[in-house]
Amino acid sequence: MSLAVPRKPTTKERTLPAQRSRNDFAFMSEKQQTAVSPRRDEDFPEWYQQVIRAADLAENSEVRGCMVIKPWGYALWERMQAVLDRMFKATGHKNAYFPLFIPLSYLEKEAAHVEGFAKECAVVTHHRLEVRDGKLVPAGELSEPLVVRPTSETIIGAAYARWVKSWRDLPILLNQWANVVRWEMRPRLFLRTAEFLWQEGHTAHETRAEAEEETMKMLRVYEIFARDFLAVPVLCGEKSEGERFPGAERTYCIEAMVQDRKAIQAGTSHFLGQNFSKASGIQFQSREGQLEHAWTTSWGVSTRLIGTLIMMHSDDDGLVVPPRIADTHVVIVPITPKEDSKAAILEAAENLAASLRAGNFHGVPLGVEVDSRDLGGGVKNWEWIKKGVPIRIEIGPRDLAQGTAAVARRDKGPKEKEFLPLAEIPQRALAMLEEIQSTLLQRATEFRDANMVRIDTKDEFYKFFTPQNSAKPEIHGGFALTHWNGSTAVEEQIKTDLKVTIRCIPFDESPEVGTCPFSSEPSLQRVVWAKSY
Repeated sequence: MSLAVPRKPTTKERTLPAQRSRNDFAFMSEKQQTAVSPRRDEDFPEWYQQVIRAADLAENSEVRGCMVIKPWGYALWERMQAVLDRMFKATGHKNAYFPLFIPLSYLEKEAAHVEGFAKECAVVTHHRLEVRDGKLVPAGELSEPLVVRPTSETIIGAAYARWVKSWRDLPILLNQWANVVRWEMRPRLFLRTAEFLWQEGHTAHETRAEAEEETMKMLRVYEIFARDFLAVPVLCGEKSEGERFPGAERTYCIEAMVQDRKAIQAGTSHFLGQNFSKASGIQFQSREGQLEHAWTTSWGVSTRLIGTLIMMHSDDDGLVVPPRIADTHVVIVPITPKEDSKAAILEAAENLAASLRAGNFHGVPLGVEVDSRDLGGGVKNWEWIKKGVPIRIEIGPRDLAQGTAAVARRDKGPKEKEFLPLAEIPQRALAMLEEIQSTLLQRATEFRDANMVRIDTKDEFYKFFTPQNSAKPEIHGGFALTHWNGSTAVEEQIKTDLKVTIRCIPFDESPEVGTCPFSSEPSLQRVVWAKSY
């Protein structure tokens, strides 16, 4: 099922959130029979879990809070890795790898950092097991506990302290692809798990200006990747002090709005100043012969991007994969009701697949799969719909006789098909993939803009984030652009009252003198508030 493109809101609606329509997205589908149950408008959190199950992306493991990423889900991560890795290397970064285990004393050196992660740390205290009374028990207590990597600033800082002696040793521009562990109490596949996959960039610089430039450069890399490959429109901005990365001087982020109008922090880039270099002893002799501390940054995205993609584009029939991040762009489904025509149909499908694979989509050969399993065409077709493959092609006896095939796009309804000559499909498929990519971005952008409003009073703000329909509490809210006086106390009060936080201080909002509706104090700029994952 395709998602309806929301109408553009009027100026009045953008100003008065309580009066605007709540039916401006495809939550309100007329179709009752869907491949995924429940539908988004019935139970969004459960719908999300069922999309993952229907697409066979991942499952919970026996270890609480950890997940098994299945091949179809891992293929998405591999494509994200491949694209981001090229982008990182194009900006001068190289890959390395650092230890999974971090001595507890390393974290203790940076007080704000350890305080921010203390409740999420998994700790190794013993190094062997012994059999006692028929049971395995830990033995061999470590002289110093080891923390399983929640993030790597401290262990990487220790290495940089060994490597850096002179200004000539700078900058260091490294990235690592790794797993991390943060002990989540309320896990959710891809969005929050005790163990997850990510990349973390860590750089050291000679000057503050160079480090600040690096921080912004990598934020823009994330923005371009999210927009141009995931078809996810994001807001770029700075985190408030209350939402800042522990130990950072400044934290910048990209924030996405998904279909239940909540925010997802899709990536972060941190200017660490000299906090970590002082804690780790990263010092160098300057050009003037003085001993100085390096200026450092860190930045990262994770498998949370897969969760973002699911919540952003999928519908009540399953996953929808943007073509530029798809591992399989086209699936060909041979329809073979009679044995006497089976061989010819399979041959035609393989020939078409070979022609399609010769095509190139954004620097990558087209990923094409021929589903020749001995199953009914309808069963196979629905399986690929649920997996979100951008283009499906069916070839049956009639199609073969006429030299055509039925072509369907995942961004349209499951029954919408276009019959095209076989010879034209390889070229038309490339154009279709571009159209699907742009359509998904347009829909997501229009949906976000329709649900992002400017609010100037406390009553309107609280009403905006308060469910109007208790049967469907997820259908409310969005992004609220509201003045704020910079008070952490105000921020904490709203978080307590509404579970709403400042997602970012957006870059694209011009300075605007106003009044904070919560404190009646002066404000120089609006910030983005939202409920979030």
